[in-house]
Amino acid sequence: MDSVLATISSIPWWAWVLLVIVIIALRDIFQKKHTILHNFPVVGHFRYMLESIGPELRQYIVANNREELPFNRIERGWIYASAKNENNYEGFGTDRDIYESNYIFINNAMLPYKLADDHPNRKDPYFLGCAKVMGAHNKRRRPYRPSSIINVSAMSFGSLSARAIASLNKGCKLSYAYHNTGEGGLSPYHKNGGDVVFHFGTGYFGVRDDDGNFSMEKMIELVKNNPQIRAIEVKLSQGAKPGKGGVLPASKITKEISEIRNVPMNKDVLSPPTHSAFDGVEGLVDFVEAIADATGLPVGIKSAVGKLDDWHKLAELMEKTGKGPDFIAVDGGEGGTGAAPPSFADHVSMPWVFAFPEVYKIFKKHNLCEKVVFVGSGKLGFPARAAMAFAMGVDCINVAREAMLAVGCIQAKVCHNNTCPTGIATQNKWLQRGINIDDKATRTHFYFKNFRKELLEMTHACGYEHPSQFTMEDVEITLGDKNLIKTLSDSFGYNKVDVPFNGVKEIQECPNLGGNYKKKEAKEKVKELKKLDEIRY
Repeated sequence: MDSVLATISSIPWWAWVLLVIVIIALRDIFQKKHTILHNFPVVGHFRYMLESIGPELRQYIVANNREELPFNRIERGWIYASAKNENNYEGFGTDRDIYESNYIFINNAMLPYKLADDHPNRKDPYFLGCAKVMGAHNKRRRPYRPSSIINVSAMSFGSLSARAIASLNKGCKLSYAYHNTGEGGLSPYHKNGGDVVFHFGTGYFGVRDDDGNFSMEKMIELVKNNPQIRAIEVKLSQGAKPGKGGVLPASKITKEISEIRNVPMNKDVLSPPTHSAFDGVEGLVDFVEAIADATGLPVGIKSAVGKLDDWHKLAELMEKTGKGPDFIAVDGGEGGTGAAPPSFADHVSMPWVFAFPEVYKIFKKHNLCEKVVFVGSGKLGFPARAAMAFAMGVDCINVAREAMLAVGCIQAKVCHNNTCPTGIATQNKWLQRGINIDDKATRTHFYFKNFRKELLEMTHACGYEHPSQFTMEDVEITLGDKNLIKTLSDSFGYNKVDVPFNGVKEIQECPNLGGNYKKKEAKEKVKELKKLDEIRY
């Protein structure tokens, strides 16, 4: 035995390395699975290794600041800096190609809007509530005016981790925004003080009976026991995969998820592409009215946009009956925070900037625009894009991926693999532990606060008091070499209906204002934030 060990120890290290390489080479040559490894033994492994880290190499080394999708380095940097309350300015002028197609130009006024000494934004420069009240036209028992024009879009517990959901909800409380639950049901992590819009889809998670059907009794009980639910949203489709159902594998169903979604353990749960609770547009309107009558809350719908036939039917029916959804969330086809087949994510449904005008024009034709609150979602979480959206007719915007970036997402694009390195889009307990809820809540708050402040400053620069006053003539986009540049009204063939607006003070003093907004409390927060701003600059 000693002689064997002596012989082994006498072999130089490079011989062992050579032996390992020979073994790997022989294995590669005789394996039948990979052509590259067979033809190029050993070195072929580097090809697969580089391919596996290709996104990281491109993100940090190869791609320039304006090149990546869905969010480039400059966009992510602005959100990160805003969320950390750091300097989010840039120097030496823009590095954008301002002559590229679809570039946005905001038309400033020669003389900006001047705030009066007693104007609410003098004391709170971050207050920017919605100009419309959800449910006011249909006289719901509990109408709701969002106290923030930017809010967290539908991302469910399951798609996002518990700590990420808790961080976002707590951040919504700090910034007086609302938090859309997504279709995973109302979890304990949605109960950190922020307003909640309860969202459900075809699986009816959280409001389903044991057979998977919608339960009005459970909906009534849910709303009764959770007064922070201020509105209800029925998902017809989403931008990432409109018209497609989903599968929740049994392996992912924990006891907690089972209880929240009211689904069985150890059994795959299927979400069909269509609703079982109603049929057709008429059934949808009746369903919306039934929920509104039972709960007293505003009820809206969320949908991606493709064919317009049913949108025409819906508007015609709403005009005829005086009934229907209190708000409509138009989701762009460029959205998506979870898993979706590339064929759907890349090609099905229109991007927001093309989708919204089609819907808005239909509702304008039927004189419904003043009666409905329009919500936009689809990469609108930047002040200039939000200004464009308000000019086109939205009343609020929802942000999903931008909110994820605010709490630390690095755009690793592995949301569908349960391996999110930041712990945001994974159920892995170890990865989640890196999220400091209080810190990430503060970052959410700062992102919303800085977003609203910058959008307000742009609004004042254009001569207006509130973004709802933007018109289609205030924004121009480049269309190409021949048309060069046109206003939104010329580009999309309509003019926005004027939004009833009587001043920010009226919004601030509205009895239906959400977010538990209190002027005195907000004033104290502003003092703290101004001190931070002085340190920042």
